[in-house]
This record gives sequence, structure tokens and C-alpha cells, in this order.
Amino acid sequence: MADTTSPVSEIPEDSAWGYLASVEVGRIAVSAGDLPEIFPVNFCLDGESIVFRSAPGTKLEKLAINEHVVFEADGWNEEGGWSVVVKGLGALITDEEELARVKRAPLLPWIPTVKRNWVRITPNRITGRAFFFGPEPAQD
Repeated sequence: MADTTSPVSEIPEDSAWGYLASVEVGRIAVSAGDLPEIFPVNFCLDGESIVFRSAPGTKLEKLAINEHVVFEADGWNEEGGWSVVVKGLGALITDEEELARVKRAPLLPWIPTVKRNWVRITPNRITGRAFFFGPEPAQD
């Protein structure tokens, strides 16, 4: 976490993967046309990529039109928090060998729905910030 003299600090890309691995829920932003949309997803890491499952619907429809996505995950405790943003390409996993491998990941649906679609986010850019919590400084 950042110190009190600098309440916001950058998380190096190589450390950002560790932060992502520490949580199970993030948000994916997709866009097609004029309106971007954001959805919570539970996810896991597969090497240096993010994998989640999805039922048919808006996420997959938007990905079919525009593969550019933004993924964000964050965490916090009493002392501070962090946020990691991944910009990249989202695509359905269709290769049978790859599907067989990712299906062994501990990634189960939250709700009792069938989610046969596996999606991989391949990053182009990863940024992260850590935050030190504290009282608001006095305003002069």
C-alpha cells in the first residue's frame, strides 16, 4: 500500500497479476454502438490472461461486434485498497484442447444457470493503483 505522504501509488504490471489473483470478482466493460455496458463476472487467471464463463446474452453479443474490452478488479482492507484495469481483447474460447484445459479451472457459476461459453481476455495494457486510506486533509 501507499504511505501517508503519497496516498496513491502505481502498481507495476508484474505485481498487478498478484493483485488480480487475490480476488474472484471483477467487472467487464463491453461496447458496441453508442452505449458501453459493464457486468460483474467471477473469473480466474490463466497465465497472463483472464477467463470467465457466460451464458448467451449481451456480453457475448457485444463481444461478437467489438472484441475490445476493459476489465477491472479491486480489493481493500482497513488500511487501503487497490484497483487494476486491464485493456485488451475478449474472445470466446473455441479450441477444444484449450477448452478442456480451462474447464478444469475452479470457476463455477454463482447462480444456478448453465454457462457453456468460456471467454478469454488477452491484455494489451495493464495499469493499477494502490490507495492509502485516511482522513481528508484540511482545506486551506
